[in-house]
Amino acid sequence: MVRYLFDPANAITAGGLCCSALAILLVISGHPDIGVAAALWALLADHLDGVVAGRTRNRLPETARIGKNLDSLADLVSGAVFPAIVLIQVNGASLISLPMAALLMLAGALRLSYFNSFGLSSDGRFTGVPLSYDVPLLALLFLFAPLMPADLFPTILSTSLLLLAVLHVTPLRVPRTSGAMYLVITLYSITASAILAARGVS
Repeated sequence: MVRYLFDPANAITAGGLCCSALAILLVISGHPDIGVAAALWALLADHLDGVVAGRTRNRLPETARIGKNLDSLADLVSGAVFPAIVLIQVNGASLISLPMAALLMLAGALRLSYFNSFGLSSDGRFTGVPLSYDVPLLALLFLFAPLMPADLFPTILSTSLLLLAVLHVTPLRVPRTSGAMYLVITLYSITASAILAARGVS
């Protein structure tokens, strides 16, 4: 099994999964800003692995199948489990945070299961908002957190994530990431992660 990780695209996916694990550790250790910064690198890996897979010559079909499933599991961790942990931590592990986190993970798992079963819609778009939107939203909220009343931030974050969870499982058609959007996502992720990491260590 391990030999499939030597495939360039799968190796990038595995690296993104490691970034997600680091992000989770940082959040539960009380460093949410740096944790979100690390999660942004998992997002970058998620976008890069598909590009690399498409450009890898003579890629074996079984390697591609392993990669597809590995990518889906990595997406679940970065796009559902990690945001759920952030939600719990920001809300001080309150009783109400548990069902909210469970709902977020359930929506993420259902969204990925639907995509794995049916793929893109007939017009080449995603059905439901992809999980890759969760971490950028988290980063945006944490970037503007200093401008928000401290007592309102948990409510704003929870409401935003729950709204996104609903959008994950709606029939909304969302265009695929392509062209200049890759550059926009890359620049946003690098810039936001640098700001959050700097804030977290200051």
